[in-house]
Amino acid sequence: MSTVATWPNQAETWLDERGKGAWIAAMVLGFIFLWPVGLALLAYMIWSKRMFSGTCAKRKQMIRNRSRHHAAFTSSGNTAFDAYKSETLSRLEEEQENFESFLQRLRESKDKSEFDQFMDERANNARDVKSDDDEAA
Repeated sequence: MSTVATWPNQAETWLDERGKGAWIAAMVLGFIFLWPVGLALLAYMIWSKRMFSGTCAKRKQMIRNRSRHHAAFTSSGNTAFDAYKSETLSRLEEEQENFESFLQRLRESKDKSEFDQFMDERANNARDVKSDDDEAA
């Protein structure tokens, strides 16, 4: 099941590594052999903005980052360094979680203050309308 799910990703990665020309060649071959495949590739290239970018540099960078991220969790062979690295990464993850929760609380606080301000303005407008109606009567 996993090979079925990953072969499109592998094909996409393979084409990205070879650049925009490989995508165009795949699209042309798709049109030649089975036109819906070529049309689907063209639509995907436009939708993912591969058609208009100079290269597939963003995708290549993402692939490089993914491999670096994987390398961060592999053993170096030095147990002291691995322990330090593990401790540092867990500390950084905890700091990131704390910062994200701080940002969430900040957003919630801002949302609450904006909502309270809206409700106050609404109540003031309702009082003004009621007082205008009382004066008119």
